[in-house]
Amino acid sequence: MASTSDRIPAMERRELILEAAARVFGEQGYAGATTDRIAREAGISQPYVLRLFGSKEQLFIDVLQRTCARILLAFDAAIAAAPEGTEDFRPFIGDAYVSLVKTDRGVLLSLMQGFILGHDAGIGPVARAGFMRIYDRLRDVMPAEEAMAFIAQGMLINTLIASGLPLELKHGRNIEELLECAFGDELSFVLEELNA
Repeated sequence: MASTSDRIPAMERRELILEAAARVFGEQGYAGATTDRIAREAGISQPYVLRLFGSKEQLFIDVLQRTCARILLAFDAAIAAAPEGTEDFRPFIGDAYVSLVKTDRGVLLSLMQGFILGHDAGIGPVARAGFMRIYDRLRDVMPAEEAMAFIAQGMLINTLIASGLPLELKHGRNIEELLECAFGDELSFVLEELNA
């Protein structure tokens, strides 16, 4: 019987590995994740993962670059789909980001892991460059103040989801207020996802 890696074209195997790696890095952090766990999650052999990416660090860098590229593609699609004459793209871009995170939680978590590793000599420059590409894209369609507020709101949302703070809804005096401010109509989705 042929193995999974024998039946799947190389580009699809690469994508499977990157998708699995985003989940594993997001859930276990860079230090806690292993290439063996990522390989098992992808249904690929661990030696193949190392042959394809060279190292765990390079695999994480590729995950981070893929994550930023996916965010930019979602933003571009939202901007292109906005009605002609739109001046405020924030709702469209925000919805696109939430939709992306809904379908792939690894996007949010691997992005957060990249920012945490900003001090790392290999990963830090990639994380910073990805962040600036996202900010620059926002600046293409909105003034600096709006872009900064959008990024700030997005980082708050990322932090709340990544930390699991919505799970503490019943345990804090101002948590509900903070969550409603950050998530608005999406609060029920966030609570459902975290309780799943």
